[in-house]
Amino acid sequence: MAELTSSDIRNVALVGHHAAGKTTLAEALLLSTGAIGRQGSVDKGTTVCDFEPEETSRQLSVFFSVGPIDVDGVKVNLLDSPGYADFATDMRDALFLSDLAVVVVSATDGVQAQTEDAWRAAAALDLPRVVVIDKLDRERADFDRTLADVRARFGAGVAPVELPIGSESGFRGVIDLLDDRATVYDPTAPPPISGVEGPVPDELATTEHEVHEQLVEGIVVGDDDLMTRYLDGETIGRDELEASLAGGVASGAVFPVLCCSGATGVGVDRLARLLAELAPSPDRGRAAEVRAGDTVTEVACDPGGPPLLLVCKTLSDQHAGRVSLCKVLSGTLRPDTVLTNPRTHADERLHVLSSLRGREATPVEKVVAGDFVAVPRLQGTATGDTLAPKDQPVTVDVAPPEPAALAVAVAPSSRADDDKLMSALQRLCEEDRGLTVQRNDETHQTILGVAGEVHLAVTLERLSRKFGVSVEREDVLVPYRETISKQAAAEGKHKKQSGGHGQFGVCHLRVEPLGRGEGFAFHDEVVGGAIPRQYIPAVEKGVVEAMAQGGAYGYPVVDVSVTVDDGKYHPVDSSELSFKTAAMLAFRQAVAEAGPVLLEPVSELVVTVAAELQGDVLGDLSARRGRIVGTETDGDGLQVLTALVPTAELTRYAVDLRAVTGGRGRFRATHDHYDAVPEHLVAGLTRTAAQPA
Repeated sequence: MAELTSSDIRNVALVGHHAAGKTTLAEALLLSTGAIGRQGSVDKGTTVCDFEPEETSRQLSVFFSVGPIDVDGVKVNLLDSPGYADFATDMRDALFLSDLAVVVVSATDGVQAQTEDAWRAAAALDLPRVVVIDKLDRERADFDRTLADVRARFGAGVAPVELPIGSESGFRGVIDLLDDRATVYDPTAPPPISGVEGPVPDELATTEHEVHEQLVEGIVVGDDDLMTRYLDGETIGRDELEASLAGGVASGAVFPVLCCSGATGVGVDRLARLLAELAPSPDRGRAAEVRAGDTVTEVACDPGGPPLLLVCKTLSDQHAGRVSLCKVLSGTLRPDTVLTNPRTHADERLHVLSSLRGREATPVEKVVAGDFVAVPRLQGTATGDTLAPKDQPVTVDVAPPEPAALAVAVAPSSRADDDKLMSALQRLCEEDRGLTVQRNDETHQTILGVAGEVHLAVTLERLSRKFGVSVEREDVLVPYRETISKQAAAEGKHKKQSGGHGQFGVCHLRVEPLGRGEGFAFHDEVVGGAIPRQYIPAVEKGVVEAMAQGGAYGYPVVDVSVTVDDGKYHPVDSSELSFKTAAMLAFRQAVAEAGPVLLEPVSELVVTVAAELQGDVLGDLSARRGRIVGTETDGDGLQVLTALVPTAELTRYAVDLRAVTGGRGRFRATHDHYDAVPEHLVAGLTRTAAQPA
């Protein structure tokens, strides 16, 4: 390949529903362009882009990967992204890094849940899109039905630029609607196959002519000069039509539909050429936005500018160690370049530069703006960081990952696992932006935040395979609280004599309820020295410890006002410990007599679903003791339901919503407030309260 400029690069993301054929199509594109010598198989786990053991065993993509191909001197970086809902964060990352979204739709299954999700994500980024109808060689494949489905879901801008020749096992060619020519293949030939151009078959001539005229009218309507010439009866040549079409794609006005079979190779060589022709180059695509303090500016994709890198993924290689995949946003990068991480203020020397194809790294001597580069052994730099010149400490705002939909507690299987668990999980978080880890000090649990059951299974497998750490899954303990409903008072007495100085302390406490969320208030109303001033802090400390250890139901106590108003002391035997213990005893007794109330956390749940699924979701929320507080319609015509639901009812909501909506629902949940637990549920939630020392 000749020396590249930014204009010679195309970054395209392959997105769509799980099993739509994205990875097989990427493999076929790599083979068709000579990037690899033999096509791998998803079924056999031999593809370039799915190389992690967890991907090959499940036959699904977990992370996005880069597969560059050379199309007549143009470098097309294919970003093969996951289609399973649990790994949507990587799909969105791939779109963020690309200048064109290639939405792959199966000709047998049509538009599915994650097809719609990928389309919405690309639209949110104002990213140009093309649609590829794949698997046209399969049984039950139907191009017309799939095209109608795509148009119904994504609007009038969807325009076919190719038509298939043959169907199902007879799919053998593609008609180019721009120049009224057909390309016919021999699907039985060994790959890579290439087609033979010729006239449109007679049986398709009428249909092709009608669709050709519709396409040309749709293209020229955006160009006044072409429109005038077309209306004057002039035949517009392919080159002009293609240039105008590329402009329509870049502006988001037109979404071309292409057709092929990644499995047989029919139409794949044409797809490669069209991607190179239709995709905007990075210097013509979206400019990168960088932040310096509160100021946000755009940085041009200019090889002559200052070097600027975005770390877009962290990989772990058994030979090279930690490898950072970066996108060069500006400048030209060479080995041993030194840049600064504005987050850590540390310098990073980029000793070795490599181009990645799947997991295979090829050393390179130069990388220009718009391209991707792999750099090993960066010390303090993480995914999402920016590397910039020392005198220009700018950062790129990276979209936050998809919020965790499922929280699961894990416990180490052995003492050896316990020692390694947190460091191993942190390493996994570096590689997987969709994974979160936190330690709950109240419940003493390690909580994994994942997108679903498959994401959890993959995470635990990687934890065992890469770090040798085995864990057991536990239910997440819900942080219940308790409070009181009325005023009460009690006396606590701590008296102990065992020879020598004893222990003596008596205090009288009065407890009163506070408003929800007001926490704790402590008042000192002792008069006459009944309790010496130096022991009052010990009384308060005893109350605070007793609140944390739990009240009548065994859960931490909140929203109470405590007043110490009397007590007794002994000039020799009294001590801070004596009064702390007496306060704990008095507080427990007072709370037990003050109408204890068990509280549960309540989450605000926002669910987005199609209108036809609203009834099913509302019924499910009602069964979860949910209270609907609002409904509205968003910009995509979807229903947005807001409800207040007890957090305990949402522990598996990610899995259940997917079942109720067929994967077409999404949600977010955030803590809102605490509320009283219904009486009939209290008995099953009571646990033994801790006793004072």
